[in-house]
Amino acid sequence: MAAGAQYESVLCVKADVGVYRIPPRATNRGYRAADWKLDAPDWCGRLRITAQGKVAYIKLEDRASGELFAQAPVQEYPGIAIETVSDSSRYFVLRIQDDNGRSAFIGVGFGDRGDAFDFNVALQDHFKWVKQEDELSRKAQSGDVGPKLDLGFKEGQTITLNIGQGKRRDKPRPHGAGGFGLLPPPPGGKTAPPPSPAPSNHSTVSQTGDTPTACLFELDSGTSNRLVQSGPGSDVWGDFSTTAR
Repeated sequence: MAAGAQYESVLCVKADVGVYRIPPRATNRGYRAADWKLDAPDWCGRLRITAQGKVAYIKLEDRASGELFAQAPVQEYPGIAIETVSDSSRYFVLRIQDDNGRSAFIGVGFGDRGDAFDFNVALQDHFKWVKQEDELSRKAQSGDVGPKLDLGFKEGQTITLNIGQGKRRDKPRPHGAGGFGLLPPPPGGKTAPPPSPAPSNHSTVSQTGDTPTACLFELDSGTSNRLVQSGPGSDVWGDFSTTAR
């Protein structure tokens, strides 16, 4: 194929079509298939619709050999190249042309209504595509290709990225025995040592008086829970080796 030539695509093929010589249109009322000799077509054969670029070609060909009988270039649809008749949906009027540019009007018809429907839809779809291509080409030439998104940074605009940083968590405060927090020591003071553990058998309470003699109370291990006062000469720490009563 030569450079710049366009490929030909097939849009529709119908194996049975009749061709009729039609009288000139005398009025503006349109063509009527009832004015044709529908029972005696002047030619029968195959119809193909092809497209090269934006132009569609309706070709009438011999069924066996494929030899071209006539063709009708279609620049737009509906238009002068193909017209419907006023009294039937199965018949159309074509303006055929030869290589020398001479033209004539003939009638074509389909025996099946579905074939006529397919013929009509093929032409409509092609020129719908042509309309879309023209619209896209017009927008491209005028620079109107739809709204544009401005993704550039404005002057002074910055962004912040947090990568690998989770939310800051408050560290738990240390707890002492019993679940209470340890209070800090008073300013300038000393921290008192923790109290010595109490003996398992006796509980001793020490009171410091004005005299150097200490007064001790011992908790009786009996059921009466009596407090027994020890004399001044008693051992201050008590007898822990004695078995409790």
